[in-house]
Amino acid sequence: MRIIGIIPARYKSSRFPGKPLADIHGKPMIWWVYQQAMKVKELDELYVATDDERIKDSCDKYGMNVIMTSEKHKDCIDRAGEVAEKIAADIYILIQGDEPMIEPETIKSAISPFYDNDELLVTNLMTKIKNPVDLVNPTVPKVIVNRDGYGVYLTRFAAPFPKGKLEYNFYKQVCVYGFRPDSLRFFCESERGVIEEIEDIGIMRFIENFYKVQFIEVESETIAVDTPNDLERVVNVIIAPEKETGL
Repeated sequence: MRIIGIIPARYKSSRFPGKPLADIHGKPMIWWVYQQAMKVKELDELYVATDDERIKDSCDKYGMNVIMTSEKHKDCIDRAGEVAEKIAADIYILIQGDEPMIEPETIKSAISPFYDNDELLVTNLMTKIKNPVDLVNPTVPKVIVNRDGYGVYLTRFAAPFPKGKLEYNFYKQVCVYGFRPDSLRFFCESERGVIEEIEDIGIMRFIENFYKVQFIEVESETIAVDTPNDLERVVNVIIAPEKETGL
């Protein structure tokens, strides 16, 4: 089974322009994501997918595989779909370019279910919310699944509401996805769904169209960088390369 890793990287972020090139201990954020993904041996190839020459230049500088994609994409899944049109594979793993602390084992968790289920089309990850701030933070999508682990709803609101049962673990989305080619083709050829448009969460397009999205629970301490404040948190947690090597 041929598996391709894709790291989408867009310069024109509404909340944080130039985010993939944000400095973390002397290296751009996209470099940190790439290094973590490179540790996943199951990936046959790994590419940064971007529409910006500045990001491409940075990738070239640091020896990262990069592929140019259209500026018209509204969602990172659209960008992955364009890569799928250019590079054939059995499985595509999308790793968000704003997760510089993503753990290799976490990425592997999005791959594993495909080995056991030939009919599975889409995977996504989730982790328990431990910080109450994440529960009320609208930049953090919350995940609701059924008893079989398939996605029912994703929302930026704190949900579900614990009226009938107080003992409940809330989950947030970890933005690593797995796709078979047909699922990416569907996404790129279809319109945004009603709920997808309201919540602005791309994976809802599959759920709204009755695709089974398998959510896998992981233990992940990653911090998604959506704002400069998030970047400051990451800088304070990540160890500088020279400290890791003892230089």
